[in-house]
Amino acid sequence: MSDRRKRATIREVAQATGLSPAAVSYALRGIQTSEETQERVRAAAAELGYEAHPIARALARGRTDQVGLLCGSLEDYWQQSLAVGIGRALLARGRYALIVDAGGDPERELALARRLRDQRVDGLIVQPLDPSAALWAELPGTVPVVSIGDALRGGTAQGEVVFDNRRGVTLALEHLRDLGHRRLTVFTSTRASTPDRPADVHVNAEAERLGLRVDVVAVPEQSFAAATEVALRVLDGPNRPTAVFCFADSIAYGVYAATRELGLAVPGDVAVCGYDDHPMSALLTPPLTTVDWDIDGIVESAVQLVVDVIDGEVDGGPRERRVVRKPSLRVRASTGERPG
Repeated sequence: MSDRRKRATIREVAQATGLSPAAVSYALRGIQTSEETQERVRAAAAELGYEAHPIARALARGRTDQVGLLCGSLEDYWQQSLAVGIGRALLARGRYALIVDAGGDPERELALARRLRDQRVDGLIVQPLDPSAALWAELPGTVPVVSIGDALRGGTAQGEVVFDNRRGVTLALEHLRDLGHRRLTVFTSTRASTPDRPADVHVNAEAERLGLRVDVVAVPEQSFAAATEVALRVLDGPNRPTAVFCFADSIAYGVYAATRELGLAVPGDVAVCGYDDHPMSALLTPPLTTVDWDIDGIVESAVQLVVDVIDGEVDGGPRERRVVRKPSLRVRASTGERPG
C-alpha cells in the first residue's frame, strides 16, 4: 500500500486551532485577522501538512496565472516555434501557457476561444484564422485578448502585434521581379472563411504595380503533405511559373518536396521564396530565401502586452497597444534569375 499522506483539509486546520474554516482561510491569506492568529494558523497548517489547493487559491485571488495561447495550426512549423517561445516567456514571468490548436479550422478556433474564456484564463493570445469573426468583438470584454498577425474584428482587443504585410509582400515581389521573373504563383493558407487577409490584398496590388502576372493558389491546410500536393498540381505542366512565393515557410517545404518528385531544380527551374524565416529554412538545400519577422521580437511584444494588461499596467489608447513588426528579406540560394 502507498504510504502517501492524504492532503490535510482546511477543516482539520480549523479543528486544530479552534477557529472556523472561514477564519482559517482569512488568516492564511493574511486578511481580517490579527498577526498572532495568522502565525498560529500557519504553524498549525505547516504541522498538518496543509497546502491550499491551487484551483481554490486561484479562485480566491481571482487569478489562475494561466494564459491561453490559441494557435491557428500547429502543423505550421513557425507557429510551433512561436508557441515554444511564448510558453517560455510566460514562464519567465511567473505565468503558464495553456496551448490549444485550432487545426486550421475557424469554427474550432472560436469554440476553443470560448472554452479558454470559460476556464478563466487570465488572458488570451491568439493568431487568428478568422480575424473577422463576430466573437472577437465580444470576447475582449470578458478576458484580455492580444492578437498576433491580424487585428481582430471590432478593434476591442487589448493588444495587437501586427505585421507590416505590405512591406513584406513588396520585399518578396520586388526581389523576384528584379531577378527577371514575371509569372509567379503565390501559395496562401487563406480560406473562403477568411477573405481579404491583408497579405493577399497586398499581393494583388503590388503585382499590378510591378507588372507581374500572379496566380494566388490556396493551400487548404498548413501541413507538409497538403502543401506538397498543391505544389505538384501547379508545377507539373508546361505552363508552370518561374517563381513561387509562399505565405509560410512550411508551405515552401512542400514546394521543395514537389520539385524533387518532379525532377525540377531550385532555383534553376523554379525560384522559391518563403515568409517566416523559420530556423530550418537556412538548412535546406538550397537554403530558402524568406521574409523574416523576428520571431523573438514578436514573442516579447505579445507576452509583454498580455502581462501588462493582466496586471493593469496598460491605460493608453489603441495606438499604444499596437505593435507593428517590420520585415527584412533573407536572400539565400533558393531564388535566382529567371531561366532564359
